[in-house]
Amino acid sequence: MKKTAMSMPLLAECMALSACASNPSNSQIGTATGAVVGGVVGSALTGGSTVGTVSGAAAGALIGHEIGKKVK
Repeated sequence: MKKTAMSMPLLAECMALSACASNPSNSQIGTATGAVVGGVVGSALTGGSTVGTVSGAAAGALIGHEIGKKVK
């Protein structure tokens, strides 16, 4: 179960990036990467809790998006 929960954000990122017709923008890359990293960290900090994983992914996506917008 834990392996499945941790691999889902990675699968979602792969699907999201493969759907892009053109090169993704920095904010899109930041959002996807932040969601994956946040999900993994949230899962690790909460012992694999679904709420922790989803919350971490959401927070990571927001932070990654903002960082991606500032990167040129």
